[in-house]
Amino acid sequence: MTEETKKFSENDRIFYGDGYRLAQSFISEGLSNQSMFAAIESLYSTIDDLNNSVTAFAERQNMKVACFKGCHWCCHQAVFANSYELHFLSEHINKNFNPEELEGLAKRSAQKHAVTSKLDESDILNYKWPCPLLKDGSCSVYSARPVACRIYLSTNQESCLEFYHHPAHETHYPQLLYFPLRAGKLMNEGFRAALKEAGVETSEFRLEEGLSILFRN
Repeated sequence: MTEETKKFSENDRIFYGDGYRLAQSFISEGLSNQSMFAAIESLYSTIDDLNNSVTAFAERQNMKVACFKGCHWCCHQAVFANSYELHFLSEHINKNFNPEELEGLAKRSAQKHAVTSKLDESDILNYKWPCPLLKDGSCSVYSARPVACRIYLSTNQESCLEFYHHPAHETHYPQLLYFPLRAGKLMNEGFRAALKEAGVETSEFRLEEGLSILFRN
């Protein structure tokens, strides 16, 4: 147990450990792209299953999740993804996008990165610009979207709209379900920690930054 995990609650350690073990399953298979992608799919599936359980419970408590296809206010804010998530996303994009779609995605990613790369941290968090992967009000890579997108569940659409229009206002924050946000974040941290221990380099990027790098390479 690291000094960091000693500070975790029992629930935190469970979710961190789940992510850690998922990454170890990849490591034990020999660090191939195939085993990495399988481990990431397991990570995403575990988070999705947890979200489904939490949202079902929330609805029984008359606290219905407000997210639905076509609601995309959260798709205009900063999204961060780890390098292994971007690798997985790149594989999905290359398999499912035609040359014209790839060209458009590369252009949108470069345009957004040209702006956000010049902003400081606080300005980036308040800056609103459509995600390069947003198409007709929906995510074009929904099944391969990063953890940050999966764990962002709002219970009040109006709060998301207010944050979109007034991001710098101190009281205008989306009313999110805390549990899936915390649990998913910890699973991803555990996943990343296991990779680091195995000597796998990982980095975090803004989504448009990571996509721009992938297209350049």
